[in-house]
Amino acid sequence: ALKKDLGRVDCWGFRGYLGSFGDPDRSYYRQDCPDVHFSGVTDIYSSESAFVALNKDLGQAVCWGDSDHGGDCSGVDFSNVSDIYSNRHAFVALKKGSDQFACWGRSIFGGLCLSVDFSNVTDVYSNPRAFVALKKNFGQAACWGDSMVGGRCSVIDFSSVTDIYSNEHAFVALKK
Repeated sequence: ALKKDLGRVDCWGFRGYLGSFGDPDRSYYRQDCPDVHFSGVTDIYSSESAFVALNKDLGQAVCWGDSDHGGDCSGVDFSNVSDIYSNRHAFVALKKGSDQFACWGRSIFGGLCLSVDFSNVTDVYSNPRAFVALKKNFGQAACWGDSMVGGRCSVIDFSSVTDIYSNEHAFVALKK
């Protein structure tokens, strides 16, 4: 629960999915998240067991939770980030007005995107273990993450695709 006017967040649930917050002797609990400063937070995003609190105005973010699922974003530059997308294991941050993205979390499930061409991306979609960056104006897409569930799409024709949908293990592209 984000309390924007107070600059704090309440955390509750299973300890293993919240990171270092809470009483380690209790599996389920509610507690303030005192180790993180939330003043100015505009958006919060989540993966299976990590969170990102973004302050778009200052270009800053705080991540917490399981570092394998995106709880550690210490190497990510959040300046000019307009949107963050997530799947079960990773996050992708889009920098507005540019072709720059940052990915973090489990590398095999989309947390590593160094070889992905993000130029002209119009939309980003995800399933629990892969991402698709659609370039509607060019009829192209870039896919990364687990190749068994859609992280590889080089043989797919994305011309005329208007939307992409996903389930646990696959993507479907809707064409006009």
